[in-house]
Amino acid sequence: MNEEQYIVFDQYQQGELSPQAQLSFEKDLAENRELASAFETFQEVQGQLANKYGNEQERNAFVANMKAISSQQAKTTPPKVVLFKPWMYAVAASVVVLMGLFVSQFNSNPNFEDFNQHENAYFMERSEANETLKKAEIAFNAKEYATAIPFFEALLKVNKTPEIQYFYGIALLENNKIEKSEVVFEALRSGNSIYVNKAIWSLALAKLKQKDYTSCKEILLTIPADYENYDQVQDLLQQL
Repeated sequence: MNEEQYIVFDQYQQGELSPQAQLSFEKDLAENRELASAFETFQEVQGQLANKYGNEQERNAFVANMKAISSQQAKTTPPKVVLFKPWMYAVAASVVVLMGLFVSQFNSNPNFEDFNQHENAYFMERSEANETLKKAEIAFNAKEYATAIPFFEALLKVNKTPEIQYFYGIALLENNKIEKSEVVFEALRSGNSIYVNKAIWSLALAKLKQKDYTSCKEILLTIPADYENYDQVQDLLQQL
């Protein structure tokens, strides 16, 4: 549909027309049945879209966008109401819905679930004589994190290795014990094991899960470019 036509109908409904333009528009509505029918359809569409497109800020952004487009085609003669058929409002409804989806996607923040991919634990070769380690591995890989946590805790009392600490931290994070997981990742971060960068990445994910985007970004910026999954780091940074 023509952008100027949408603006006139919308401005009238929002009470934004000048008194003279409003009187002229209402006169046209009274004298032209087709125009009146079109405007009635417009109002029905607006009502149906109220839940989807009810945010005032989004509406203003959309109208501003339409005005910017129409200004490129503006003429020197005064604007007037141009008649167009009701079916065109179906097109207008689609435009509004698509614009609303675009705005919501553009303004959305990254989700923890989109970046929460970690490797499975593989302790079997070294755990044939350690039943607790076997149980921890099986539970972790089955995503039964609540079951795995006490096994990891028992193991850490005997042998506090970075590997067990790392998977223990992941299990805590997955089980929403975020503060405890952060303590584990911070301890690994300050060490010099091969799990340092993985711990920093997991710590950033812990902040992301809490929607603390500022802290998440600050932590991501400390991960060196030689980290094996640095492409994920860059991807998340771009979305923050």
